[in-house]
Amino acid sequence: MENVLQRLLDAELKAQEIVENAKKERDLLVDEAREEVKRAEQRFELRIPEIYSSFADKAEQRANAQINELERRYQERRQQLLEISAQHQQQAAEAVLDLLLNIESK
Repeated sequence: MENVLQRLLDAELKAQEIVENAKKERDLLVDEAREEVKRAEQRFELRIPEIYSSFADKAEQRANAQINELERRYQERRQQLLEISAQHQQQAAEAVLDLLLNIESK
């Protein structure tokens, strides 16, 4: 009986040792995970200016493309208006000339 109790006591001590080792290993893994998170956060913090710069560059490119498109449309519309204006100017000159010629004939 005493032998059985001794074996149970030994088994319990071994189990406690296994539990303690598992706790230590768990704590090490948690610490390593925390350190990895800290390193990831630091890498991210270092990249923030790069990310911001990339975003700003893309936004500037889109703005420039939009400005170029608006400028192109403005030039097209300006050209159309100049052509219409020239047509009406010619018509107005012909109408004035016609009026002047018709006044003299009356």
